[in-house]
Amino acid sequence: MWHALSAFSADTPDHSFWYLFTRLGEAQILLPAALGFSWWLARRAEARPLVQWWLSLLALAILITTATKVAFIGWGIGNAALDFTGVSGHAMFAAAVYPLLAAALAASSTPPWRRLALAGGVALALLIGVSRLIVHSHSVSEVLAGLALGGTTSAVALALAHAPHTRVPLLLPIGLALWLSVTPASAPSSPTHGLVTRLALALSGHSQPHTRSQMHRAYRLKQQQQASADAAATTR
Repeated sequence: MWHALSAFSADTPDHSFWYLFTRLGEAQILLPAALGFSWWLARRAEARPLVQWWLSLLALAILITTATKVAFIGWGIGNAALDFTGVSGHAMFAAAVYPLLAAALAASSTPPWRRLALAGGVALALLIGVSRLIVHSHSVSEVLAGLALGGTTSAVALALAHAPHTRVPLLLPIGLALWLSVTPASAPSSPTHGLVTRLALALSGHSQPHTRSQMHRAYRLKQQQQASADAAATTR
């Protein structure tokens, strides 16, 4: 399965649609949406536990994601065998925000509609994860790590504090839909990677960031050295 996913990401042709669609996982798009929706929820006392858990867990997920990126960019800490250089931020944000957002918006609906809304949020997050592979921005391991971390964030928040059965005013989902429809095409390029890179270099004291190609070159060299050592040992 792992190799099949890797082959899929390598062989799928690039399409402008996917470059636009993948932006639905950007922090600059999802974080304002999450904070704005949290502000509306927090106005209701019964929803405040959910807001507190969600934002706290989201902050922790952001910290973990950033730490993995800083560790690799600054110090080269990754895993060449898994092609892992850090958690995918797009996949993490998508899985942390969309399922909970959908569940909260449909909280006052009947159980079948609530389950359908939650499934839709999960499906959207998964598609954004797939889009990161299609546009060659992340490896399979990085996307899976992001989906797992973000999915845990939304699942734990919903498990610890259920969404209140409050009817949502029509303007709220319309506003969210407009935000998510317009910003991918109109928002400037996300500055997140540049900010993380500068942070990593400042903390590590290095002048250049570590790269994926460097990691794989070092890994191949280590494998060759190990193979030579093994061959020498067998001839003794």
